Amino acid sequence: MTTGDGAEAPKRGSTTISERAVARIVARAADEVRDSGGLGRTVLGVHVPGRRSARTDVRVDGEIVTARVAMSVAYPRPVREVARHVRESVRGRVEELTGLSVRQVDIDVAELERPKAVRTVS
Repeated sequence: MTTGDGAEAPKRGSTTISERAVARIVARAADEVRDSGGLGRTVLGVHVPGRRSARTDVRVDGEIVTARVAMSVAYPRPVREVARHVRESVRGRVEELTGLSVRQVDIDVAELERPKAVRTVS
């Protein structure tokens, strides 16, 4: 490649985005969707207080991303609708922030999150 004055243009480098970085974008995009959430925490199979982000498994093959998201849905929200919104959010955010193309986003709804009990004192 040459510049306008006939001189040789300098070679440009390349940018590589790690699977770990894409996985974090996927997890954040899933958590940003209303009525979706992370998963409950367990230690040796015993539930402990608190929640963690949605679990993600991401593969980047050249410019193509495939992702799997394990998450919870707030009960009694429609699971398919929430999963569709998460899929759209993940696809949009990954493409916007990385320029990579998202081939597919698989959603595993691992939990239905119960609403917080509201206690009233009279």
